[in-house]
Amino acid sequence: MQAKTRSSKQTLTFTEEARRAQIVAAAIETVAEVGYAKASFARIAKKAGLSSTGMISYHFTGKDELLRAVVADVLRTASEFMQPKVLSANGFPAMLRARIESNVDLLAQRPADLRALVEIVANARTPEGQQVADVSAIASGVDLVEELLRAGQRAGDFGTFDARVMAIAITGAIDALVTRCSAGEELDLARCGAELADLFERATRA
Repeated sequence: MQAKTRSSKQTLTFTEEARRAQIVAAAIETVAEVGYAKASFARIAKKAGLSSTGMISYHFTGKDELLRAVVADVLRTASEFMQPKVLSANGFPAMLRARIESNVDLLAQRPADLRALVEIVANARTPEGQQVADVSAIASGVDLVEELLRAGQRAGDFGTFDARVMAIAITGAIDALVTRCSAGEELDLARCGAELADLFERATRA
């Protein structure tokens, strides 16, 4: 007899939404602690305080669907954390600094989120070898930085450089911090964020 599952297209009650969020949060912590390969439903259920894996199977058809929900949740949290700081900054150089420092600050405040994201993006594959997570939303971070740089160039706030290359350099530097922290390296992230912001302020200065 097949276990009952809930389609993601069905309307969720408040209680179901809360339970789903609880499972996603437990999955984030589990993947961050033991890695993608060992993050079984049994481990996630235990982390969530559930008596069995049946409740997970009710909300998610399988591990892939759950991990996609994890990625979506992490990216939503990141956007909600960073965007207000970027949009409240005065001028394009200040917006660039806010984006860099808030991104690194996010790593300091929610390390499990970013460790889980790195694990899933790097290791979660379908049997056909395709990535489970939709990486287009992650890759769009480069596009957002590029748009900011181009707008600043048009306003005369930034100098002459290839905005695409600079955007890749900025996001790559931040991603490197995420990778190092995920590997267990202890870093003074407040100092790292300020140093990176200073570095790219000099590199982009008009």
